[in-house]
Amino acid sequence: MNFWWQRDPPAWSAPLAALSPVYRAGSILHRAVSKPVRVAVPVISVGNLTVGGAGKTPVTLELARRLSARGRRPAVLSRGYGRRSREPLEVTADARVEAAGDEPLLIARRGFRVFVGPSRAALAQLAIRRGADVLLLDDGLQHHGLARDLDVIVADASNPFGNGRLLPAGPLREPVSALDRVRLGLVWWTRCDLPRDARTAELRPFPAVESAFEAQPDLRGKRVFLFAGIARPEGFAATVRALGGDVSGTRWFRDHHLYTDPAWTSAWSRARTRSSARWRKCCERDPGAPR
Repeated sequence: MNFWWQRDPPAWSAPLAALSPVYRAGSILHRAVSKPVRVAVPVISVGNLTVGGAGKTPVTLELARRLSARGRRPAVLSRGYGRRSREPLEVTADARVEAAGDEPLLIARRGFRVFVGPSRAALAQLAIRRGADVLLLDDGLQHHGLARDLDVIVADASNPFGNGRLLPAGPLREPVSALDRVRLGLVWWTRCDLPRDARTAELRPFPAVESAFEAQPDLRGKRVFLFAGIARPEGFAATVRALGGDVSGTRWFRDHHLYTDPAWTSAWSRARTRSSARWRKCCERDPGAPR
């Protein structure tokens, strides 16, 4: 869905705009029938207006780290996107990704408590019984079953709204005006190291936190093949190139892709094919180059 992030989407995507009102009507109905449950500890929602790629998971990890440093006992509540079970589960570092979901497992392996399940109101009670004194509601901006005390709205400062259209014509889950319902919130801007989109001004009423992803490896002079199963992999490729990496090829899987042996074989085969082609071109220019 790369066209979602282009300011001028291709003409062939125009018919999708006819479905956007249907999606919006469903969202309004879902919010109207939901009855938020309030629990005995503070709830912080971490969410965004768009589908994927804004950086919610790193923000959730940073909030958990800061809360833990202050002596709090945070727990992350997630539906566990992509998991193959609907049973409530406290995720441990050795859990299977099929049971936990990839992002909850990543957070658990960073040493934080994570609970996954279809009802986050039920997960909240479970987490409290097990000692949590503050809850982080993962991907919670459009979740209305659990009352929250603070909404953290994560947005990409370089491209906050993509083409500005609602699903499925664009990446927006809700129009920007939907944030009028937020009682207490802040905007957490990501990718602040990139040129800023003028549309960030639309979220100025909220207090703001600014952040940028800093990678440490030195890839200068190294030829690399990239593969990933994330929402917007072009940002990953840009980071590698900024570190000096010579990208010989890429293999992008769908977001939250569950890697299997065939997937690894496919990525490795493409990497070897690209590498061999690069060597052939090199040798055509310099017959004495090593093979």
